[in-house]
Amino acid sequence: MEFAHVPVLLHEVLEGLAVRPDGIYVDGTVGGAGHAREIALRLNNNGLLIGLDRDPDAAAAAAARLAGLPARVVRCNYSRMREMLDEMGIEAADGILLDLGVSSHQLDEAERGFSYHHDAPLDMRMSQEGISARDIVNDRDIRELTAILRDYGEERFASRIAAAIVRAREQAPIETTGQLADLICEAVPQKYRREKNPCKRSFQAIRIAVNDEFGHLRRGLDAAFDCLRSGGRLAVITFHSLEDRIVKQTFAGWCSGCICPPDFPQCVCGRVPRAKLLTRKPITAGEEELRDNRRSRSAKLRLIERS
Repeated sequence: MEFAHVPVLLHEVLEGLAVRPDGIYVDGTVGGAGHAREIALRLNNNGLLIGLDRDPDAAAAAAARLAGLPARVVRCNYSRMREMLDEMGIEAADGILLDLGVSSHQLDEAERGFSYHHDAPLDMRMSQEGISARDIVNDRDIRELTAILRDYGEERFASRIAAAIVRAREQAPIETTGQLADLICEAVPQKYRREKNPCKRSFQAIRIAVNDEFGHLRRGLDAAFDCLRSGGRLAVITFHSLEDRIVKQTFAGWCSGCICPPDFPQCVCGRVPRAKLLTRKPITAGEEELRDNRRSRSAKLRLIERS
């Protein structure tokens, strides 16, 4: 299957990054190179687009789509961005994009085990290395499973689903997405099953745990900020509230100045803002994009500029 990617909030990203023809730009989650290609097309021979992705399929597809353009693709997690730029001899970037979450290709490729719509081996590894969803579902104790479902999926029936998983695996290991989806459906109240697919939150939670998405996000935000030149811009697209909360709080910290108690007559902490918020509220898709690209419905774009 072709690693296709319809870039979300493309116009807003290009405008927010203020792409210069001779600039250095990093797409930390290059995927199918939807955003990256449009950035690279705006560069001259003095500019460079660097695409990073831990998924080997994505890295290969992006390299093919960016062939002939001023671009390089490296297979690695964006949390290692500083290390990668150092190896390339690049001190700082003019703009960095992080488009978070699972890609359409990963969801559509049944054998990758991300989707509850297909029966496939439990996997969910973006890098195709390390622990899998099967390992987490079959090896974590009920307390850990409950915490994963509650904290990463905001699943109201986390304890019931975790208990159902533990009971089922006592008989035989849970091997497929279909088995897991059936267990989740049976564990939640019938009314909840009628309202919407009850698997969404649990599959999201397990995927986040498998790929340590929040850990990589926190480290990746710090790495990206460290790689920005003064005046450089960081754009982050999130797709659910937990990601957006991390980005919002991290941006707010960088953009905050004095933290002395309000009753101090003068500042003694010496703290000054390290960045400027370019978006007080997240940018969301307009009506046309919402109509044409279903994935854009939950997308939120936040932007900052380094001081």
